[in-house]
Amino acid sequence: METRRDLVGDLFGVVGRFRRQLRRSTGGGFDAAGLTQSQGELLRLVGRRPGISVRESAGELNLAPNTASTLVSRLVADGLLIRTPDNTDRRVAQLRLTPPAQAIADESRAARRAALEAVLTQLDDAQINDLARGLAVMTELTRLLHEREA
Repeated sequence: METRRDLVGDLFGVVGRFRRQLRRSTGGGFDAAGLTQSQGELLRLVGRRPGISVRESAGELNLAPNTASTLVSRLVADGLLIRTPDNTDRRVAQLRLTPPAQAIADESRAARRAALEAVLTQLDDAQINDLARGLAVMTELTRLLHEREA
């Protein structure tokens, strides 16, 4: 059991350091705009999937629908997000980034991809395979946490 406790601490530490280092290495983006982590995550998601609904974004980010709606309202008021009614169901709101926010999202995503691609080339095949297996485990952990929450 002690090993599992150490693993939990290690997981928090490694994931946290990875995210912070990637943000520092690439700078800018929504992280530099003074937004909360949740706001930045929502904007990055909408940047990747223009037209996503509020409900779909809540599910994708594992947020309560009312929390996602509050984030959307704030980001619309801040001029970063556009909320439009769906053509087939007026009760559903589709989300898009404003052009300046989309530019930030695109530049930030490109910088993060470039930084990761550059360092991935420094890993050997065994490390790449380990990373791929680790990502599969992280995906499963995420699914289990989501199930537990529901």
